[in-house]
Amino acid sequence: MAEVLSSLRSLMAAHSPPLDALVVPSEDYHQSEYVSARDKRREFVSGFTGSAGLALITKDEARLWTDGRYFLQAEQQLSDEWTLMRMAEDPAVDVWMAENLVEEAAVGVNPWCISADTARRWKSAFSKKHQKLVPTATDLVDEIWKNRPADEANPVVVQPLEFTGRSVAEKLYDLRGKLKASNARGIIITTLDQVAWLYNIRGSDVPYCPVVHAFALVTLQSAFLYVDRRKVSSEVNSYMDENAIEVRDYTAVSSDVALLASGQLDSVSTINQKPKAETVGNGTTEAEGHGVDLVWVDASSCSYALYSKLNLAKVVQQQSPLALAKALKNPVELDGLRKAHIRDGAAVVQYLVWLDKQMQDMYGASGYFLEGEADKKKKDLRTTKLTEVTVSDKLESFRASKEHFRGLSFPTISSVGPNAAIIHYGPQPETCAEVDPDKIYLFDSGAQYLDGTTDITRTVHFGVPSTHEKACYTAVLKGHIGLGNARFPNGTNGHALDILARIPLWKSGLDYRHGTGHGIGSFLFVHEGPHQISFRPSARNVPIQASMTVTDG
Repeated sequence: MAEVLSSLRSLMAAHSPPLDALVVPSEDYHQSEYVSARDKRREFVSGFTGSAGLALITKDEARLWTDGRYFLQAEQQLSDEWTLMRMAEDPAVDVWMAENLVEEAAVGVNPWCISADTARRWKSAFSKKHQKLVPTATDLVDEIWKNRPADEANPVVVQPLEFTGRSVAEKLYDLRGKLKASNARGIIITTLDQVAWLYNIRGSDVPYCPVVHAFALVTLQSAFLYVDRRKVSSEVNSYMDENAIEVRDYTAVSSDVALLASGQLDSVSTINQKPKAETVGNGTTEAEGHGVDLVWVDASSCSYALYSKLNLAKVVQQQSPLALAKALKNPVELDGLRKAHIRDGAAVVQYLVWLDKQMQDMYGASGYFLEGEADKKKKDLRTTKLTEVTVSDKLESFRASKEHFRGLSFPTISSVGPNAAIIHYGPQPETCAEVDPDKIYLFDSGAQYLDGTTDITRTVHFGVPSTHEKACYTAVLKGHIGLGNARFPNGTNGHALDILARIPLWKSGLDYRHGTGHGIGSFLFVHEGPHQISFRPSARNVPIQASMTVTDG
């Protein structure tokens, strides 16, 4: 890590203007939570492998911000050159930079890897000392990352109507209705799951997430997909033509956003969804006559690079209308999710029965499912043993045998004893623990099926748990029941409901450093918004509604 930091500091000094600090976010060009191997820049510079965090490198310091899910993991993974900054406990990154960097300091960042909202917040914090945010023309991390993984040409796949429940034409019709209602003539869609959902396509560009690296622009008359053309087969091209979607190069999105901002994007389209708006009496089009002249952008997910192309006087800054539309599952999606969870639940039960048998046969555990059948003599563990990784692989094999299985939905958290306290623990073959009948075993896992995405956590003990372990387990169970049985009026949000899961823990002076529930996709992201059940203020933004899917715990 010392060599990486030294190389970056040399590039910072040589940059024009010279940079006093460099920010390395976790996100890719689409502000994704999970990113491809070649986009793990923050992991490369810091060695911290968690999915959330931000690295800041100054002339003489290196700091890593992450949230409560990853405090323990970051403490273990960061080298001595790094200082861990605990979100919600230590000053936020913008506050720290504003207070600790010099007057007129230049802070560099790849403008594609931060959202417009983030850039705006930082600029506001920097104003007091006349510090400035400097968008770098290239990513400085990429310049020193000698073995950066290649950009793979994974194919775009059409998701059949039998699983989506709604056609592209229906989704575009609804979207355009919302644009008109907001006096918008176009929208920028940057998040990968929204692009995939709108156009009923899937891919494999990001591990565990069936999405393709792509942008979409939609106007009242045209629709565009920006993607590496190597990923688009002739069959997919025909599908796009049938749905009046024009396929353009991934890199063309920047110039086309500028055309959208100036009202010229439709003129470059070779495909139109419908005829041009009719001219009204004063010579303007019908759309223009009704003042439809804005561009809809979600500043929380649109990159600073694209946002900078817009005329801010003609922008609708609101949450993407696709976020809620995607979260409100249609009957076909709900049916698919139920079926996917039934199959996934069967795989988990098969796994628990298998693991229980192994714990009895190999470790002399008392067992749950097959008690009395096992040979209680402990076998020679020098030649045969179970580890966090080997049992995780077995769980995956049970899932892989199920219909429509397409892979895991996130890396399985298979954790023994104290490792179970690391919220997003990732076992490695070389260092993982052996299963132990005298210690808690927790596995948090899920799968991707063509008809739905799953996420399930179970905590078991194959021996005799301690009084404290039983008390904690019981408090969590009470919280699950309290939230699962809740009845609440329309308009209630996840922030209000979150306390129901925590009250039994609070009574014992306990708590957990993460949210309680999140949305889940239909063969899409395992973490899906905009709704959530959490203590975080953002959980107030959207009420929990019928036909949403949400986890409990």
